[in-house]
Order: sequence, then C-alpha cells, then structure tokens
Amino acid sequence: MSDVLDCIVNRRSIREYTDQEVDNNRLYSILEAGRWAPSGLNNQPWHFILIDDQNQISRLATLTKYQQTMETSKALIAILLDENESYNKTKDIQAVGAACQNMLLAAHSLGLGAVWNGEILNKQKEAHKVLNTPKNLQLMAIICIGHPKQKQRKSERKPLTKIVHKNQYGNEL
Repeated sequence: MSDVLDCIVNRRSIREYTDQEVDNNRLYSILEAGRWAPSGLNNQPWHFILIDDQNQISRLATLTKYQQTMETSKALIAILLDENESYNKTKDIQAVGAACQNMLLAAHSLGLGAVWNGEILNKQKEAHKVLNTPKNLQLMAIICIGHPKQKQRKSERKPLTKIVHKNQYGNEL
C-alpha cells in the first residue's frame, strides 16, 4: 500500500492529547498541506488562523460541547471560507473540506493527533468575535492538534458493495 493510502486508512480522529508541545515546524507543515488542497479555478477560497495561545484556545473551548478536547489541544487551526474569493459556494465548501482533510492527513503523517471540530459552528457568531474575523469570512471548522495519548483506536467502514454502484444507481459493483 502506498504511503498516502496507508495514511488515509490509518488516520483516526484523536480527542485526547499529552502535555507535550507541538513544534512550529510541524504546525507550518500542516498549514502547507491545507494550502495545497485543490480548489475550483484554483481560487483557494480559504483563510487559516493558527491558534497556539492557551487563553485563546480556552475562550474558543467554551463554545463547544467538546471543550475538554479543545482545551487539551496544543494548537488549533480555524478554517474559514472567504466569500470574497468564492465563485461557487458548493465547490468552495468542498475545497475547504479538502483543505481540512489534507491537514488531518498531514498531522497524522507527522505523528500528531488531530480532530475536525464542526460542532463549534453552532456558536459561530461567538467564535467570530473571539477570532476577530471580518464579515466576508465564514467559519467552516476548527482542527484540534496535539500529541496523541497512546491507546488502541480502530474504526469500521461500510463495505464497498453497500455504497458503490456500477454505471447507475442500483447496479451492484
């Protein structure tokens, strides 16, 4: 299996972290991975906010039911859609999702744990105040990052025969 496929299959959402700090080189590598995500017309409709100040992390953590995960993170990355750079909302949201996935895979490949927190969107207005974002930026997710606490993690997926159709819906693979 290729390194990329191995990374995709073995990455897990990590919600528990050690106290070990995450060095800036790894964080910048994760941000680079996000920057290189594909986007329609290469419009790159995103902005990222790297958050490593514990006070700022704590302020954001109060806005989600996953407060414990966020508070123990050593860094957060807020991913925002720039509506001024948008040419097609659906495609641009998909591009932001690709940037998030790139960053999650990069974190895993660097030996870090990460999880995509979308639940914070329920308090988006409050999050925008904490992040001091202009009106043209829409919060899409916050990625929590840290060194994973060691524990066995596994995941199941539906078999391809349940989700893939051949040539048209309803035809088995």
